Amino acid sequence: MDETILEMRSITKLFPGVRALDNVNLSVRRGEIHALVGENGAGKSTLMNILGGVYPHGTYTGQLVFDGAECSFREIHDCERKGIVIIHQELALIPYLSIGENIFLGNERARGQVIDWDKTHREAARLLGLVGLKEDTRTAIKDISVGKQQLVEIAKALSKNVRLLVLDEPTASLNEDDSKHLLGLLLDLKAKGVTSILISHKLNEIVEVADSITILRDGSTIETLDKGSGQIDEDRIIKGMVGRELVDRFPRRVPHIGEVAFELRGWSVYSPINPDHQVIKDVSLQVRRGEVVGLAGLMGAGRTELAMSIFGRSYGLRISGQVFKDGREIETKDVRQTIDQGISYATEDRKTAGLNLIGDIRENITIAGLRKVARSLVIDGDREAQVAEDYRARLNIRSTGIRQRTGNLSGGNQQKVVLSKWIFTAPDVLILDEPTRGIDVGAKYEIYTIINQLADEGKSVIFISSELPEILGICDRIYVMNDGRIVGEFPREEASQEGIMRCIMQSIGEGGNGKR
Repeated sequence: MDETILEMRSITKLFPGVRALDNVNLSVRRGEIHALVGENGAGKSTLMNILGGVYPHGTYTGQLVFDGAECSFREIHDCERKGIVIIHQELALIPYLSIGENIFLGNERARGQVIDWDKTHREAARLLGLVGLKEDTRTAIKDISVGKQQLVEIAKALSKNVRLLVLDEPTASLNEDDSKHLLGLLLDLKAKGVTSILISHKLNEIVEVADSITILRDGSTIETLDKGSGQIDEDRIIKGMVGRELVDRFPRRVPHIGEVAFELRGWSVYSPINPDHQVIKDVSLQVRRGEVVGLAGLMGAGRTELAMSIFGRSYGLRISGQVFKDGREIETKDVRQTIDQGISYATEDRKTAGLNLIGDIRENITIAGLRKVARSLVIDGDREAQVAEDYRARLNIRSTGIRQRTGNLSGGNQQKVVLSKWIFTAPDVLILDEPTRGIDVGAKYEIYTIINQLADEGKSVIFISSELPEILGICDRIYVMNDGRIVGEFPREEASQEGIMRCIMQSIGEGGNGKR
């Protein structure tokens, strides 16, 4: 039997004004985990959309050969019938349907025209067992964690007799434990003969599980690395991705930290879903001018809930406590008032809450500060365009122009538009929630550089991240959160991954009542 299960030969894909893929080649061996890496905009998703029938045969040039036969996929179902299943970064699950219903959606277990619910849930339970999930199959998707939703997607793929499983950034939204479990599952599937293509910006995970690594850059195949032929490390992969050695992952900065600019005292927040459940518990913290302060913690620690409750009470009920700016107590009762007080918040969910994806770059950059480009309630189009052009150049937003639709940008460039939007409001305090999630190492470096520039200008930055190396690399001081409380505080020179995790574990052992 041919050891090659998939070949994509000389694939070229054009969009208006853009050559997204230029003579790309990909060869995947049967039964391996094959990583596909590259910077945002390198062409990874476009290539997989061709494989998955999203871009049908005839809209690109080149050959797609699966299991020795040339394929001409016209739609998604064509590739799924061959056993090729793609799990996208934005999960294709229906929140209000049950786990069992989602697993067999479009592939129902029925007798004639009537769904056999007993068989549906019996087979769903068997599939959940294969992915190590013990949930009741009648549980609604909205009531389980993102990590468990990823496992449901894989169970759904197994229900279609998957032979080639493609996962696009499967661990981007997962905590460390869920990520390890998912990677372990890929290795288990490999042992059972399932071939996988893994797209990820987490290079440590790629090095851990991948047998081969294909690198794309600017729409072209750069090289394929075989783990069996020699040592492959993160630096070697990065060199292929960005075309140069990236000596330092984090740009250097000499901090010039001033007086306390922002302070929170005794901040408490209750859940909007369960008003008796306290989510944020008596949090107090300070941020100085020119300082980048990190919020570290496991998923569910309350970091995002804290940030959103500060920003115009966008989250929570029965909010109490005090907010001080430059030593003066201020009110932050709604978003407009909070922005006017010089506080901005860049959400972790750029696609749903951070951007208008069908709007262009110009509209997205100015939307939060329209009063600055308006005269007597009428937007000055020339002024708005000038602002957008300035930020496009300043933050190096790679696009065809300021009128390019934001949804067509790469993840890294979308994140730069989000930052541009909030920098344009001229904040003194900027809260950044997972600002580098799902973007590549090169784009991350650019984001870090922007953050350093903001701090050098005297801005106060609160930086939330689930990646401890990132927290340690960019922050001047770190607060550790667990169960809605601040349970530790570290200056940069005393902080370590081990110290932060030890702090979290100790607080769990003390019932969340850790001490600062």
